[in-house]
Amino acid sequence: MALKTFKPYTKSTRGTILASREGLWKGKPYKPLTSANYSSKGRNNYGRITSRNHGGGHKHKYRKIDFYRKKNDMKAIVERIEYDPNRSCHIMLVKFEDSQKFYYLAPQKIKVGDHVQNGSSSEIKIGNCLPLQDIPVGIDIHNVEIQPGAGGKIARAAGSSVTISGIDGNYSIIKMTSGEVRKIDSRALATIGVLSNPDQKNIKIGKAGRSRWLGRRPHTRGVVKNPVDHPHGGGEGKSAGGRHPVSPTGQSAKGLKTRDNKRTDKFIIRRRKKKRA
Repeated sequence: MALKTFKPYTKSTRGTILASREGLWKGKPYKPLTSANYSSKGRNNYGRITSRNHGGGHKHKYRKIDFYRKKNDMKAIVERIEYDPNRSCHIMLVKFEDSQKFYYLAPQKIKVGDHVQNGSSSEIKIGNCLPLQDIPVGIDIHNVEIQPGAGGKIARAAGSSVTISGIDGNYSIIKMTSGEVRKIDSRALATIGVLSNPDQKNIKIGKAGRSRWLGRRPHTRGVVKNPVDHPHGGGEGKSAGGRHPVSPTGQSAKGLKTRDNKRTDKFIIRRRKKKRA
């Protein structure tokens, strides 16, 4: 995939950089694998806003992706590679020998007409899904299960992957791009390859309207509000907030550890690298 730039006819096109969708399916998605996707507008089941500045955006259908890859020992052909508005990477529609179809996450370098397979007997090839115990050390993988049979949870975003760095008994040692190293049950499934659309990170929105199409509403900084509305508010003239950055409810916005799961701490060998300030 390449990047698309535009001639600077307007102020917005001057700064716009988008990912090219050349080679992707131009028609509608496969209808039996779609469902209605209602916008929550940042509200929970009580109707209260829990994620601020969400709402609006273009209507789109949800594509039912198979993260489980449980259809074993049968080859499937890649019928087409599609854009998915619900995620950053592309997806592929595969058709098995018994004519059953599924949507899978599409890795890089996979083409229409290629064959993919799930299960222990599968070849070590891009797009194939195997248990971690059957994948050699050093191979790039994505859509990795944390618990066997629970479906892929790790490395599902555009251009992402993790690597197997070693074996420890019944566990595989996984190194993530964040720098975290953790142990995962070797019976858990993972798919070979790096996910598609790596240029997603280079996109420049270019104008406020495109953010609205994506369902992102305008965000007002806390320092320009009144003290009654935000902890950073108030002060004479332009002030810097007068305290460490916090959310409107007062929770620390930088550096606060929010992970509280002692049950799985034993599986983390090394914590992720800290970002430089």
